[in-house]
Amino acid sequence: MGNALKLQPITDSFSLKDHIYEVLKDGITAMNIYADDADLRLDERRLAEQMNISRTPIREALARLEQEGLVSILPRRGVFITRKSVAEILEMIVAWAALESMAARLATERAAKADLASLRALAASFSSDWVVGHIDEYSQHNIAFHQRILELSGCGLLVGMAGGLFVHMRAIRARTMGEDDRARRSIVDHMHIIEALEARDGDLASRLVREHTMNLHAHVERHWVEPNRERRRA
Repeated sequence: MGNALKLQPITDSFSLKDHIYEVLKDGITAMNIYADDADLRLDERRLAEQMNISRTPIREALARLEQEGLVSILPRRGVFITRKSVAEILEMIVAWAALESMAARLATERAAKADLASLRALAASFSSDWVVGHIDEYSQHNIAFHQRILELSGCGLLVGMAGGLFVHMRAIRARTMGEDDRARRSIVDHMHIIEALEARDGDLASRLVREHTMNLHAHVERHWVEPNRERRRA
C-alpha cells in the first residue's frame, strides 16, 4: 500500500473521543507525510473499519485534527493530511532551531551526568558505514536524539512548543535523511553536540544544535520542490 496511514483497531467499546483522537494523531505522526508515495487521503469508512468503530466519532476526531492544522476537510473532495508549503517548512525549521538550541543551552545546566552518558551511548551505537544500509532505522534514532535534547532542557513549555511542530519536523527529517549523505554527517554532528553538552559549554552546544538544524534548512531550500498538498489513492 506504500506509505499509508496504519492504525490499530479499537477493540473495547470506547466512546472516549480523546482516545480515538489520539489513535488517529499517533497514526499520522508515524507517517512520513512528505514521502513521494505518501497516501494523504483519509477515508472515513476505512478508518472506521480499521478501528472497529462507527463513523460518527471518526468525524469528531477529524474535526479536532483540522482545528490543529493536521488535516484539511474539503467539501465534496474528502479529508487529507495536511502538508506544508516549502516556505512554511522552512519557517518551521527555523522555529525548531531556535527552540532546540535554547534546549541545548539549558541542558548544559540541568541535565544529569547519567542522562548525558546515556545520550552518548545511544549515539555511539551507530557507525557511519552501518547507517548507509539502515536509513529508516537511523532516522528514528535521529528523531529520538533531538527529542531527548528538548527533554533534557527541563523546560516543559519549550518541549510543548516544539511538540506543535513535531509531526512535520519528524517527516521532514525522515525524508531528508537518505539525501545528500546527510546520515553520515548527522552522526558526526551528534557526537560534537554531545561533547559540548558534557563539557557544560552552553554557548557551544547551542550553536552546534542551531547550525545542525539550519543545515537541514539549507538542504530543503536547495533541493525541495513544492510538495503536492494532496495525493489520492491510486
